[in-house]
Amino acid sequence: MILAVKNCPKESDGELLAAIGTGDRRALEELYLGYHRRLARFLSRFTPRYENVEEIINDTFLVVWQRAKDFRNASQVSTWIFGIAYRTALKSLRRQRNHSAARRLDEFPEQTVDPVLETEVKDWLSQGLEQLPAEQRLTLELAYHMGHSLEEIAAITDAPVGTVKARMFHARAKLRQYLPALGGGRIEACPSSEI
Repeated sequence: MILAVKNCPKESDGELLAAIGTGDRRALEELYLGYHRRLARFLSRFTPRYENVEEIINDTFLVVWQRAKDFRNASQVSTWIFGIAYRTALKSLRRQRNHSAARRLDEFPEQTVDPVLETEVKDWLSQGLEQLPAEQRLTLELAYHMGHSLEEIAAITDAPVGTVKARMFHARAKLRQYLPALGGGRIEACPSSEI
């Protein structure tokens, strides 16, 4: 049996969002499917539980459904959606923090030697990133893993560019402190003005 392939052009994100604003559920489904993998990858960098990632994505698209008609093209649709996901994730992390104790640096097992250096470095860096406050960690993730510019990060996080720069500066300073400790080196005191 041969299935006919649809030759309909893929709608742009803007067109899909406009259709969602009129109540088009098919457009919501198409936008959801188009963004699910990217959002899951982004969100999994700061919340490792699959259930949390899925909940945040669903909450994000609930907001997209409710507010699509209010979108004013002040940014790209992707920036708007990632901004919603970012704020939804922060709310989720705050709720979780109220229900469980934060992990401390000394709770991590000592790094063992892994035959694959690249994997070891990624794990080491991931552990260092987990030590950062959520806003700083997400800023680094948006910049280095997702490739967003400072201006895009500012739009996503609804923060001034200066705040984004400060978060990056403080995150790097903390990583310089944490990473040697996670690698078995000594911890150097960070002046309180850098933290």
